[in-house]
Amino acid sequence: MGKNWIPAFAGMSGECGPGSKALGMFDYEFMRHAFAAAGIVAVVSGLTGYFLVMRGQTFAGHALSHIGFAGATGAGLIGLAPIWGLVGFTLAAGVAMGAMSERVSARDVAIGVVLSLALGFGLLFLHYYSGFATQATAILFGNVLAVSVGTIWVLAALGLVTLAGLTAIMRPLIFASLQPELAEAKGVPLRLVSTIFLALVALAVSACAQIVGVLLVFTLMVGPAAAAQRLTSSLWSGLAWSAVLALAEAWLGLALAYETDWPVSFCIALLSAVMYFAALGKPRTRRAILQES
Repeated sequence: MGKNWIPAFAGMSGECGPGSKALGMFDYEFMRHAFAAAGIVAVVSGLTGYFLVMRGQTFAGHALSHIGFAGATGAGLIGLAPIWGLVGFTLAAGVAMGAMSERVSARDVAIGVVLSLALGFGLLFLHYYSGFATQATAILFGNVLAVSVGTIWVLAALGLVTLAGLTAIMRPLIFASLQPELAEAKGVPLRLVSTIFLALVALAVSACAQIVGVLLVFTLMVGPAAAAQRLTSSLWSGLAWSAVLALAEAWLGLALAYETDWPVSFCIALLSAVMYFAALGKPRTRRAILQES
């Protein structure tokens, strides 16, 4: 990356070829940490986001990411790490959203009310702790290059819990997502499934915000999943595509940022948009997913 980006690059030799320069980024510990963290979060976000898009709950994911901002600022106010505030607020909001209603219209109203309240709290926390405002940019847009080993372990733990939870509820989740009336007639507890799923989404959002920030969570949670559902109508292939696309966007975004000196979150968002629009040419269908479930 450019010399103005970080002092560590000031001594890089300009005689290296493109391949050597690209591989040279792994000489820096913070880049290795960034790739590890981005890889964990991308896979979790891609898999979770696939179900989020399939259920038509992208607004819920958007709301949870913004609610996380209030949690992060609140954590800073009482001296805790922002990630714990993110986890606490998003988890509580996810459970509340899932428990309020399963009907789409009522659910969206509930989400909007919770979102407005949480953003109000975020403003209040910043008002009482103005010194935290200098860190607000990192929360809003992410700072993957500052990820520590401890944070990587936290992200790995969040990822394992999220994926384990998705595995446990996958069958009723798919059934409730694609054929809710029939699922309810068969005895599937729709509200409980929705509540558990949104709680898992909250954990994924908390992890994703560490990489791209709360404002750009869509780049890893919705973009790859939406593109994957355009590329294939198979459930398992779609999940694989979603995870692979998210991973490619995260890692290629880091490499692009290294080469261009552009912000990492912008590079990931750019790649997410490019991949999604490239996939728009193929119509989406749910037929194979219904057959597999």
